[in-house]
Amino acid sequence: MFLKKIPKKKSNYLSFKKILFLSYLTLGLLDRPDVISQPIKNQSLFKESKISNISFITKAVDKTGPSVVTIDTQKFVRQNQISRNSKIFIDPYFERFFGFQFPRENQTQIEQSQGSGFLFADGLVMTNAHVVNGSEKLIIGLSNGEKYKGELIGQDLLTDLAVIKLQGRGPWPKAILGDSSKIKVGDWAIAVGNPFGLENTVTLGIISNLNRNVSQLGIYDKKFELIQTDAAINPGNSGGPLLNSAGEVIGINTLIRSGPGAGLSFAIPINKAKDIAQQLIKNGRVIHPMIGVNLIDENSIENNKTIVKVGYVVPNSPAEKGGIFVNDVILKVGEKYINNSSDVIKEISDNGINKYIHIIIKRKNKNFKIKVKPTDIKNL
Repeated sequence: MFLKKIPKKKSNYLSFKKILFLSYLTLGLLDRPDVISQPIKNQSLFKESKISNISFITKAVDKTGPSVVTIDTQKFVRQNQISRNSKIFIDPYFERFFGFQFPRENQTQIEQSQGSGFLFADGLVMTNAHVVNGSEKLIIGLSNGEKYKGELIGQDLLTDLAVIKLQGRGPWPKAILGDSSKIKVGDWAIAVGNPFGLENTVTLGIISNLNRNVSQLGIYDKKFELIQTDAAINPGNSGGPLLNSAGEVIGINTLIRSGPGAGLSFAIPINKAKDIAQQLIKNGRVIHPMIGVNLIDENSIENNKTIVKVGYVVPNSPAEKGGIFVNDVILKVGEKYINNSSDVIKEISDNGINKYIHIIIKRKNKNFKIKVKPTDIKNL
């Protein structure tokens, strides 16, 4: 009952104090121009937010994309055709069966193809050997639209690598070469190239496998181990770079597996490519130390491990001269205990030619230590 009888004067006094306080506060703010809302001078937060929207793929391609080139090749192919003076239409099967020979003339045709590559040194392009093999004319197209004639410095068909020199003056954009020994399965993989003439086409995937032996793909005339990726590599991508997430070249796109199992792409590790490229630049060719054996990886029933067995010995080869026979099991090469045929190839390659290396083999439950002097493959 007493609560309802609040004096009106006290209520008016409290309202007056509130109005007075708000007036002072307003006047104080207006009297301080430095606290008035102003544009933010430090834009770093805005810039960081804007940069964060750029993907690592864009950054990687911006770093290496300018060094990627298109390689247009021309080769002259001669074809035998019946002389134009001959008015007789000949079925080739009829001619072959009866052994007839009719006047013929050679006709030269120009065969054109296209591949990719990248600048890795001043005026030097790295690409696949199969892109330039047999070509008589090379035209190199840069990402800025400029075109230059190219000169083949050297190629190595065994590792499918080639080096081309541009006939012109720089400066040239150069790719940053990474370290393929540091990549792991699951790392990002970015393939860059010019498939079907579409410049700087980019595809994304991951590293699916390392040290994939080409013999597992049914390729027996090459000598290298490959990086496997699911980044799409299309015709015309051959010779282009495979990048890591930092935009460094970790491989050279070289082949794809089509048909059943499509989506498998392969690249030559850049560490191997650098070594081959230096030999091509220095000597124009590559030395491949060999002992002259065909190796087979087999699963041992005894210990469930892979054993390396000799499947064939080249006659008069270092292996034959050293006493290696078919069905011998290779246990150790140099200081390396062997787990697969790739270990044997690597140790022989690292040893070089004209220098003995010790090999321990197992034959009919007995171990033998022999020494072999590798030679260049051209001598086999």
